[in-house]
Amino acid sequence: MDRYLKAANQVFKLEASAILKLSEKLDANFSKSVSEIIDSKGKVIICGMGKSGLIGQKIAATLASTGTSSFSMHPGEAFHGDLGMIDSHDIFLAISNSGETEEVIRLLPFLKENKNIIIAMTGKPNSTLARHATYHLDISVEEEACPLQLAPTSSTTATLAMGDALAVALMLGRNFQPEHFARFHPGGSLGRRLLTTVKDIMREGELPFVTSETDIHHIIETISKYRLGMVVVGSLNDLQGVITDGDIRRALETYKNHFHELTAKQIMTTNPKTIQSNTKVQVAVDTMNNANISVLPVMNGKVISGVVHLFDCNI
Repeated sequence: MDRYLKAANQVFKLEASAILKLSEKLDANFSKSVSEIIDSKGKVIICGMGKSGLIGQKIAATLASTGTSSFSMHPGEAFHGDLGMIDSHDIFLAISNSGETEEVIRLLPFLKENKNIIIAMTGKPNSTLARHATYHLDISVEEEACPLQLAPTSSTTATLAMGDALAVALMLGRNFQPEHFARFHPGGSLGRRLLTTVKDIMREGELPFVTSETDIHHIIETISKYRLGMVVVGSLNDLQGVITDGDIRRALETYKNHFHELTAKQIMTTNPKTIQSNTKVQVAVDTMNNANISVLPVMNGKVISGVVHLFDCNI
């Protein structure tokens, strides 16, 4: 193994060890912090300097996207006016590995006077920040992955992991569900599926209808023409069944020499899976995946209003 690979593996080993040892440092302060945030009428404001501030930005973004109103604040800007953004109901999450970061420490008098709950993430339980915080979360590490023990590496990874643990615990406490996540991520595929209804993406217009007496050759021609992998047996107001590519293949294997004599009523699936037009797209996806099919007739009450293909759901 060359020295670069060896160095990388050493980083992974040290940082993984640092994260695993965080569980040994968890105590009632963590649970109380989660409860305070859930019960709070305000926001979670995350503040840190340098690398801690960058990690704080990620934690704030994770909290905000998982149901906890949150934003990050630069301690320097806070000391020059941004403290006006802090309401007494807000919870202040301060991050400092040393617990002695001057730019963060000098905010403490205001926070105390403003009656804010302070949650501190530090690597020094006896530091100034830890001692003045309402709750302390220990993110201490035995050594940095940096060979010079100068660049924050293991410590920032541990801080990020603690932030993730806080976010996940809050999700549990709030019973945060996929549909809640979708509201904050409307641009993501899950968000679009959970917010968009089938009628917004279904294929309308001329649909691939055949009658129960339609012969197999015309059925195949219709399937090929519409390129949906299926035909609907019946009419707009009378859904009798569906025939899919799979039905054609199975009929060919089953009937062999009599295949060319078949009609729709002999091979169609009666009482097929359908979906109502006002149903969320994610439900359509789940229905098709569970039934191992790729297309569904879309119903508006008892009337066929279109079809939706699994491909259409990749929005």
